[in-house]
Amino acid sequence: MIELDKTRNIQMITSKKPKKQRTSSLWWMYLPALLAVTFFILYPFFNGLKISFTNWNGFSQSYGFVGFKQYSRMFSDSNTWLVVKNTLLYGLGSTLFQNIIGLAYALLLNQSIKVRSLTRTIIYLPVIISPLIMGYIWYFFFAYQGGALNDILVFLGLEKINALGDPTLNVWLIVFVNTFQFVGIAMIIYLAGLQSISKDYYEAAEIDGATGFQKFIKITFPLLMPSITINMVINIIGGLKLFDVIIALTGGGPGYASQSMSTFMYDLYFNRQDAGYAATQGILMAAIILIISLSALIYFKRKEVEA
Repeated sequence: MIELDKTRNIQMITSKKPKKQRTSSLWWMYLPALLAVTFFILYPFFNGLKISFTNWNGFSQSYGFVGFKQYSRMFSDSNTWLVVKNTLLYGLGSTLFQNIIGLAYALLLNQSIKVRSLTRTIIYLPVIISPLIMGYIWYFFFAYQGGALNDILVFLGLEKINALGDPTLNVWLIVFVNTFQFVGIAMIIYLAGLQSISKDYYEAAEIDGATGFQKFIKITFPLLMPSITINMVINIIGGLKLFDVIIALTGGGPGYASQSMSTFMYDLYFNRQDAGYAATQGILMAAIILIISLSALIYFKRKEVEA
């Protein structure tokens, strides 16, 4: 038996592939993902970067290179800073509200309450609806003519309000709709994080006389940091590239009051036939998303603790 085991061990050792051969096999497994990234991310990005140095109108077969003229135009354009401000509001505002409300929902649903599954389904349900459809649903609620909100106000004897036409209000309505639709994602991620925390920590804290708030601050919040990291990065990226809801609710108006960088690029390309300038705005948008999302990822990763 001993001789047989030795023979088997020798066969297993000799049958192992060399390290270089195993590494080569792994590269073949990476290839589909690398091709997808190349064709759908890297190629469009570098092609857009090239277009940003041209005066292309988006349709003509010929165009000329204009150097940094489009970038100079972008930084001197007052509309650029308006849409950047709106984009940051949509991205950071939605992220803040989605995480606060999503965490509150998760803490509630983590308790032993009745109809927990039904409540969780209702909260998550808007996620599966197209953002464009969700935008139109809320449009018919906030619309000045025939909107449900104004019908209620008239019924109560109050004056109508032009919520979607008010530049100081419509941007916050867009943040609200985006938060309402995607808060379910934050809730699910936080709920998974809460259920992965061992009850031993809470039992030990109760023995030491800790209050509910102290247990949340000292145990729940630190151990939820991986979930917070995921939610922050996902919500920031989603909010900064917001498009569908804006098109459905306000169309970016009045004027440029509620435009995001995505809708501004759309307007430049298809309505103004100014593809070179649209590509320049796209490069700025990509840089903003990259800087903010990476900064958030690095910051929250450093806050994570070992369970």
